Amino acid sequence: MVGSVGAGRAAARSSPKRYSGTDPPLSLAGPTVADLQRTAELEKFLVEAGLYEGKEESAKREEVLCEIGQIVREWVKQLTSKKGYTEQLVEQANAVLFTFGSYRLGVHGPGADIDTLCVGPSYVNREEDFFVTLHDILAEMKEVTELQPIPEAHVPVMKFKFRGISIDLLYASLSLSVIPPDFDISQGSVLCDVDEATVRSLNGCRVADQILRLVPNAENFRTTLRCLKHWAKRRGVYSNITGFLGGVNWALLVARVCQLYPNAVPSMLVSRFFRVFTQWQWPNPVMLCAIENDDLGFSVWDPRKNPRDRSHLMPIITPAYPCMNSSYNVSTSTLRVIMEQFQFGNKMCQEIELNKASWTALFQPFHFFEAYRKFLVVDIVAEDDDDLRLWKGWVESRLRQLTLKIERDTKGILQCHPYPCEYADPAIQCAHCAFYMGLSRKEGMKLRGQKFDIRGTVDEFMHEIGMYTLWKHGMDLAVTHVCRKQIPSYVFEQGYKKPCPPMHANQQEQSDKNETEDCTLSAYLDGQLKRKYDSDGDGNVESYKSVKRASVSPCEETPPQRENSVSKTICDSSVKLVSGALCSGVQAFPLHEDMHLEQTNFSGSPHGSDDTSASGTSCAAVGTIVLIDESSRLGSLTSNVETCAAHTTNEKVETKVEGLKSLSSSNCADFLERAEVVAGKVLADSVHLSGDEVI
Repeated sequence: MVGSVGAGRAAARSSPKRYSGTDPPLSLAGPTVADLQRTAELEKFLVEAGLYEGKEESAKREEVLCEIGQIVREWVKQLTSKKGYTEQLVEQANAVLFTFGSYRLGVHGPGADIDTLCVGPSYVNREEDFFVTLHDILAEMKEVTELQPIPEAHVPVMKFKFRGISIDLLYASLSLSVIPPDFDISQGSVLCDVDEATVRSLNGCRVADQILRLVPNAENFRTTLRCLKHWAKRRGVYSNITGFLGGVNWALLVARVCQLYPNAVPSMLVSRFFRVFTQWQWPNPVMLCAIENDDLGFSVWDPRKNPRDRSHLMPIITPAYPCMNSSYNVSTSTLRVIMEQFQFGNKMCQEIELNKASWTALFQPFHFFEAYRKFLVVDIVAEDDDDLRLWKGWVESRLRQLTLKIERDTKGILQCHPYPCEYADPAIQCAHCAFYMGLSRKEGMKLRGQKFDIRGTVDEFMHEIGMYTLWKHGMDLAVTHVCRKQIPSYVFEQGYKKPCPPMHANQQEQSDKNETEDCTLSAYLDGQLKRKYDSDGDGNVESYKSVKRASVSPCEETPPQRENSVSKTICDSSVKLVSGALCSGVQAFPLHEDMHLEQTNFSGSPHGSDDTSASGTSCAAVGTIVLIDESSRLGSLTSNVETCAAHTTNEKVETKVEGLKSLSSSNCADFLERAEVVAGKVLADSVHLSGDEVI
């Protein structure tokens, strides 16, 4: 096997371990007969859901890793010879391949990528040797497809498929002239004389190893993590890049619960997971062990010393030095969504424990398009699939910034829910996709006449998108505002829209009023756009139609016409899009007593060019957004079961510790001052927290 890949697989098969946390567990209670039965049912559900790969695919992964290991070893030997080193050093030259992420933890499923790290000697660098020389070697291999280098990423990576297996390959150059085949990456000396990017690359493997060391039972940890990762994807909260939680975040949260309940089986751990984190007092950190300080000089997460750390909303700290917050991407809006989904999971588990529901109920998908009435849509198009992959990756990495900017510019009143799924119209042949963001008012905020002008917000976002250094001809972007009725059918499961729940008479009256006002605005903008194009004198009717589709909301409740979609227009036509501001003369006027956003339309090249050709032109058209109070609708979607007792009858007497509520006035810095630096002691099994709920 290659490097420590075999060692990682061996660790995955290790026997259950003794508890190794720094504070005592909350409960040493073991499973009851009912718990064992529910665990068997859960494992059966996970198998039937297709979350485990077959033996053939597992064997293929092992073969691919061996082949890539051989490729990087030969690459280092060639470079050693080319750079004029001695024959002895050429003979000893070596590179070691490590795995991390879901594969290293043993929770990967069919089709999942393999996170890999290549560790090489000091004279083989990342900038030229890895991203140029090795890239060129891989590009010439017929086994390699979809090769995508991302040197500017926070953790520089080269993505590709090798014989159909997705690979994310990182590189770390250590201060050693020879890398031994049995190199131990867990030793602290590997971090000597390396840069920050190398530290981040190395820590993926180091964190995975530490997690497996710190959980009391690796098999129970794996089953629970596999379950919760699947749940998070079904509920739309699995995506680090858009501000939710990624794989390492979920692994750390599950590992913490395993430490708190070391003798629990997976069905118990899933239930305890939701009990614990529905009542966790953020921003108190989740940590598997005490934060380690070393003499190497790297910054560690510490809100007492680092002002930036104080702004983190949901700190989940990595256990390997240098300890970092793995969830710094979480924003106010995404934290709200995560907590709503935790509440949903908690209630479902209560139902399951009372035999009122099956595991299927826990994994029902979140109906995103039924939860909101207004949306921002980010349409992305490119010349071909390779360009789209690059362009989409850049735009998606900036969507979190759009969420933060909307929160900032509306003082948190307008909440933005980015949905971590991309959609493409099967009827459109060109390379394209779209991302959706739900908009709602912060619960309890009912300011009459409140207006929000996000023209500057969208403009700032578009300028940031335009900073993409690898921009190519044909890469286009459109940001539009749509209502729920304009959502195309292909984004829904089975391709059809579910009927909305019936409304009371007063709700229907208000809805009709809103639609009428939207229609009034549409007619107004229609005239503005028509006058704009008439004044240009181009006579280009098709161009007018394309931008109008992106700018106004139709009054009739009919499915959107595909030929009018932004992606379709940009893909199929070579007509000019308008450069500069559209509807610059549109006035802001209140639609009704509720708050709304002022109308804004932008278009222009993301790089500030005056070229108005369809390729290379970005368009943003954000219509007036009329928001109603959606808290009741969101509540019905995330909490569609009756409230039941928070504790179950099969729970044994558990260790009592300080309650979560005691931390409600604490902050991160105060928390780290406590003697119990690990955050497990803030939970209590019999302390009343809210109403009659207890852990």
